[in-house]
Amino acid sequence: MDKDKKIQLKRVFGYYWGTSFLIVNIIGAGIFVSPKGVLAYSCMNVGLSLCIWVVCAILSMMTTLCFAEIGISFPCSGAHYYFLKRCFGSSIAFLYLWTSLFLWPAIAASQALLPEYSIQPFYHSCSTPKLPKKCLALALLWTVGILKVRGVKEVTWLQIASTMLKISILSFISLSGVVLLVRGRKESLERFKNAFDGEFPDASQFIEAIFQGYFTYSGGGCFTFIAGELKKPKKTIPKIIFTGLLLVTIVYLLVNISYFTVLIPREILSSDAVAVTWVDRFIPSLAWAMPFAISASLFSNLLVNVLESSRIIHIVSQQGQLPLLFYTLNSHSSPLIPVLLLITMGSLAIVLTNLINLINYLFFVISFWSLLLMIGILKWRYQKPHQPIPYKVFLPFPLATMAINLCMVVIPLVKSPNMHYLYVLLFVVSELLFYIPLIHFKARLVWFEKMTCYLQLLFNICLPDVSDDQMSELQTMEKS
Repeated sequence: MDKDKKIQLKRVFGYYWGTSFLIVNIIGAGIFVSPKGVLAYSCMNVGLSLCIWVVCAILSMMTTLCFAEIGISFPCSGAHYYFLKRCFGSSIAFLYLWTSLFLWPAIAASQALLPEYSIQPFYHSCSTPKLPKKCLALALLWTVGILKVRGVKEVTWLQIASTMLKISILSFISLSGVVLLVRGRKESLERFKNAFDGEFPDASQFIEAIFQGYFTYSGGGCFTFIAGELKKPKKTIPKIIFTGLLLVTIVYLLVNISYFTVLIPREILSSDAVAVTWVDRFIPSLAWAMPFAISASLFSNLLVNVLESSRIIHIVSQQGQLPLLFYTLNSHSSPLIPVLLLITMGSLAIVLTNLINLINYLFFVISFWSLLLMIGILKWRYQKPHQPIPYKVFLPFPLATMAINLCMVVIPLVKSPNMHYLYVLLFVVSELLFYIPLIHFKARLVWFEKMTCYLQLLFNICLPDVSDDQMSELQTMEKS
């Protein structure tokens, strides 16, 4: 390696890249494929469903601002992991790592399988065969892995281009709907004149509709994964939140209005891919292009997921809960070993797709971790009332977020009890088999230490350099 070159994760991301990063995390496949959860639980009441989208945007803003306090107070990569460890101890932090090590590859595999829409036009009268879907997903996953080990700057332009494509597609759908309304299309205008005339849902349906919309806005706390690589996080993070979430809210509302302009509610509920159905009805000549465009835009979600999860593994190794091998960087200042681990596990999940269905039951655990982080904010303030915090979120915000996430943990267990949740519990408890000997008693694996030396030479990786700025930041966090 070049001795004059600093091998380290640097603060290279600014406001524009950070805003793109936030938008990519929030806008996933849902708004293109099936934004019908809110409509279904709103009893197909068009006006009420649009109001729920606005309510969900406000709730998402509250949650994201709570994560902002964590990212600004602990401006390091994987800030939420570090925060969990500081608030609740090493065992809870390792439990988070244990569940995430299996959840992240499953998410990556699911995201890699989504672009199947790009090959669907080749199979007009039947569903896409499994083999082409899996081959395409594996190709996408390993392409992302290769790009990521080349460093962050090299793929920044690719993420921004993919984000712009995604926003362009949604803007086209939105503006088309606005044009139809301005021109006074009779069927569309009647639909909105009687927007609130439909049946109103009961309390349980209303709450379920809010959860459906809230899930679509999830991902706002993503900047805690890369807080250590953001320039001036104290100023940048709030600007990113307000810009990104405001833009997403406007786009979501306009896209849903456009869907209602062209399609009736029953068509939306019966469609497997609403955006494709919308184009097929509005501009049939472009129906073949929409699946390709959607697949290309969703590529950015996969890029971001691998970036986020590799940063967590990197910081966990620094904290001593994974072998030091996972803390190493290659000559491009990229955590090669964490990326390789994630891509390999994601590939296994693609080949054995039943694993994805089983691991999906871990998704309710995400709400549990969000709940614990909100408790941590309150605990941190109570235990250290005089500790200077660079940014304090309004106190009712973490309380409201706690209530939402508590419901998202409890409701699936009560509403549809399933043996798979027992398997998830057993899986979570199994982390003790690794935590007790390896972390608590600090057992040494001599064979792994020897293998680490060989792997360092094989992959040309080394421990990162630590700059004076990073040292001062680390000392500040340790004193807090």
